[in-house]
Order: sequence, then structure tokens, then C-alpha cells
Amino acid sequence: MSTLIKQDILVELLANAGTGFEQVRATGKEAFQAQGFPTNKSEEYKFTAITKKIEQSIQNFAAAGAFEVTAAQVKEHVFEGYAGDVLVFANGHFQPELSSTVDGVEISPLSDKANTALGSIAKPEKDPFCALNQSSFDGGIFISVPKKAQIQKPILFLNFFQANAGQVIQPRVWIEAGDFAEVTFINHSVNFSDASYFVNKVVEVKGGVNTQIRYYKLQNEGKNAIEVSNIETDIQKDGRFTSVNVSLSGEMVRNNLSLNILGSNSEGNMYGLYLLNGKTHVDNHTNVDHTVAHAESNELYKGILADSSRGVFNGKIFVRQDAQKTNAFQQNNNILLSEDAVVNTKPQLEIWADDVKCSHGCTTGQLDEEALFYLQARGIAKDQAKGLLLYAFAGEVLEHITDESFREYCIAKVQERLGSNF
Repeated sequence: MSTLIKQDILVELLANAGTGFEQVRATGKEAFQAQGFPTNKSEEYKFTAITKKIEQSIQNFAAAGAFEVTAAQVKEHVFEGYAGDVLVFANGHFQPELSSTVDGVEISPLSDKANTALGSIAKPEKDPFCALNQSSFDGGIFISVPKKAQIQKPILFLNFFQANAGQVIQPRVWIEAGDFAEVTFINHSVNFSDASYFVNKVVEVKGGVNTQIRYYKLQNEGKNAIEVSNIETDIQKDGRFTSVNVSLSGEMVRNNLSLNILGSNSEGNMYGLYLLNGKTHVDNHTNVDHTVAHAESNELYKGILADSSRGVFNGKIFVRQDAQKTNAFQQNNNILLSEDAVVNTKPQLEIWADDVKCSHGCTTGQLDEEALFYLQARGIAKDQAKGLLLYAFAGEVLEHITDESFREYCIAKVQERLGSNF
């Protein structure tokens, strides 16, 4: 992408970014100008030509403003059986009048209290899209869970998107949870437009001592949507963070997920499932940084790819010299259902400590013909047998979703996909 286009994008987005956060925005702008959009020579985006896709699909780089969402639409798109709280967003803009008041949790638009915090976890110099968001996000939300608060009901981020062709949506979320707090977040999006649009989201999560945080996300964007998501968290002593990401749709999706293991006896869990068909392209980049001794991380990503879809997995685990007694596990498994489907997988493990238990690996193959024959021999029709095997493969990820209503919703979506499109 040319320097001129890069500058035009910044000018357009900065003009609509609103006031406040001058130093934060200046830092983001400087980092974006230093990096620019990734090229085909960028190692981190080697298999995902997202800059080219943006150039081809996004004609209008204006920030997409909020639009009217009704209470009936909110009710319609909250999944059946859900008993938690709901926070509503329209093109990334928080809609407090349609949202729940969550007992014991402070929820507000981003304010000066987060002014020095933004960018301290998801650092803009690490990724150009993170830098672009920090320079020009419009609005945003601040969530604070007090010390020792046990939030029993999950909190649903219900995101409504309705962009004109080529508009840019840049949500910004800051989450902090005090010592001994527990909370679950669910991220779900609803698309009201078939036009191309670009979502560039940054979520920073700051945990305390013995904090338990769960963050679940279902990606089922419009078929012409381009999305980049940067989620990064600090995990302190005795803390636990669990992420489950399910990707089903979107023209091109890039998920960056980073866990910073900063305290002993802490645990980071990352689970992902991508079911891709058509020409959908999903790229999962994960990063776990073990900096202290006696901590654990677990990572399992699974993909099922059909038609001309493409998946990318790049997982990095760093075990620093002081991180003795680390347990770190990473696995990526893929099933290709078409000769035209492609997956590029690269699990990475860098260890500077000498007393650790670490492993990483990947598999890519086709459906097990022997297992398929075994089921058919017992009277199960081929299509049904195929669906059973694929669901068994995918279900290992879905079982890590603890909220029953959301897990059942994801299961229904997966079964629908497996039954109708594969």
C-alpha cells in the first residue's frame, strides 16, 4: 500500500476519531507510520495478503458511525436460554440505553481513567493494525471488575454491524479485573449488510492476582467482511485466562491472541475452531510468553476446511530463562475436505530454560476412511457418518465453553455447517 494511501487513511480516520486521548493517539500514529500496512514480505503476514484485500475491497475509509438498533433486534439475536447480561454495540459504539446494568461491575465509555492504560498491554509497535486502532479508534468501552467480585452471570458483547461499502469499524475495549475476581465474557456479532467492511478491533485484558477470566468469541461475519482482532492479556500470580474462538465466516479474518504469563502458578488456555468453506480465509496467530517459573499454558486449535477456503495457524510459545518448571503444550490439527482447500501451519517453541515440559505439533490430513467405513458397516448412512466424525473432531474445542447456552448455540451453528455445507 502506497505511502500516499496510508497517509490518506490516517487523515480520514483521525478526522472522525473524536477528542481526548491525545498522547495515546500520538503514540499509535507514530507506531503506524513506522510500520505501515504489512506487505507480502512481512513474515507475520506471509500467508495472509490482508493489505491487498483491503485495497481491493475497501473503497471508503471513513469511520462507520453508530446506527439505530431496536430493543426487538437485541432480543431477537440473544441466543436461546441465555441468562446473562448484554452489552450492545452498533458499529463498535456502545449503546448504554439498550444494555444491561451489570451488578458489581463498572461499565462506561472509555474515559480519562484509561488514558494512560491504553496500549500498555496491546502495544502498538507489535502490530500495525493495533497501532492503527490506537491512533484513530472512535469511542470504546471501559470495564472494571472489583477485587473479589464473583460475577456469576456471563457478560455478552452483542455487536451489530451495518456499514456502507468500504467503511471502517474500530472497536476498542479495556477490561480490568481485581485480585480474586471471576468473570466470563462472550463476544458475538450480527451483520446487517452484505457490503464489504473492515473491522479492526483491540481488546486489552488486565488480570489481578488469582483472577479467573474467560473470553469466548464466535466469528460469523458477513461473507464480504474483513476483520483483524488483537486480544492481549496479562496473567498474574495464581490467575487463569481461557479463550475459546470459533470462526465460521468472513472474507478474510486475522486473529492475534497474546498471553503474557507474569506470575507463578498461573495458567493460560487458548482453544480455537475454524470451519471454513467457499473462499473464506482465516489466520490465527497466537503468542504465549512465559516469563516466570511454575506456570502452565495449553493450546489446541482445530480446523475443517472445504471448497477453496484457506486456513493459517502460527502459534508461538516463548519460555524465558527464569521460567523454570513451565508446562507448555500446543497442538494444531486440520482436516481438508477438498483438494482446493489449503492450510499453512507453523507451531513454534523457543525455550531458554532447562527444567520444563513443553511440546508442540500439528497434523493435516483427510477424514479417516477406516472410521468412516466402520460407521457405515453398522448401518449409518455415509453423510451422517461423515458428519458424526467431523463433529467429534470439532467437539473437543467446544467442550471448553462453560456457559451452557452459548455452547449449545455454537454446537447448533457447527452442526448446521457440517450438515448443510460439507
